[in-house]
Amino acid sequence: METNRITELFRKKKGNILSIYFCAGYPKAENTAEVISALERNGVDMVEVGIPFSDPMADGVVIQEASAEAIRNGMNLKRLFAQLSGIRRTVRVPLVLMGYMNPIMQYGFEEFFKRCSECGIDGCIIPDLPFEEYMAEIKPLADKYSVCTIMLVTPETSDERIRKIDENTDGFIYMVSAASTTGARDSFDGETLAYFKRIAAMQLRNPRMIGFGISNRATFSAACTYASGGIIGSRFIGIMGECGNAGDGIRQLKADLSR
Repeated sequence: METNRITELFRKKKGNILSIYFCAGYPKAENTAEVISALERNGVDMVEVGIPFSDPMADGVVIQEASAEAIRNGMNLKRLFAQLSGIRRTVRVPLVLMGYMNPIMQYGFEEFFKRCSECGIDGCIIPDLPFEEYMAEIKPLADKYSVCTIMLVTPETSDERIRKIDENTDGFIYMVSAASTTGARDSFDGETLAYFKRIAAMQLRNPRMIGFGISNRATFSAACTYASGGIIGSRFIGIMGECGNAGDGIRQLKADLSR
């Protein structure tokens, strides 16, 4: 696969990488490009754009509610790609689409990756994509259109499976902090930190990012200690919902991370 913006980010910046997730279509239907631009202006290293889905099983209440609101606002993949079609005229930050199998399958897998490539999307995360199906059906398409497919690992994922994922994916490995849904937590317990250390000791080919539960200085610092950085979703969405706009939301979040 040719070098893309995700690969370039990890090559240039070795740690303290901040990736922010938001749900397209929330809080307003037409603000996708506006949110991405605000995040980039405020120093976010990578942006994950969530594709709303009626049954986001890996997500906690905050993202579930944002996804439901986005669907009520009329957001879907066709509309999202239309909003992203000119994004690379103004935005340089790596962009990742995150969504579940069902809406992508309905859209058409090849058409999905083709549109990702046309819009300048660097990677995708499909939380409910089985690894075997990825290898058989998705990897050839992702490689054809030079889109990194990022796989999730959890504390329950075996070392053997992690190494297979590492050998057959690009971009980064998404380390889920706990085998539960997304949502803010104040700190990580000893068991979770032991899991972080175990994966760090494997010396994988791909860089790692930690997500699920990153919400404050303590949790973000732990993510940066044991991986390249942290992914924050629920906390940012919650603050943005209160503030009403992404710029104020990300500035408040970054202030919280530095306290």
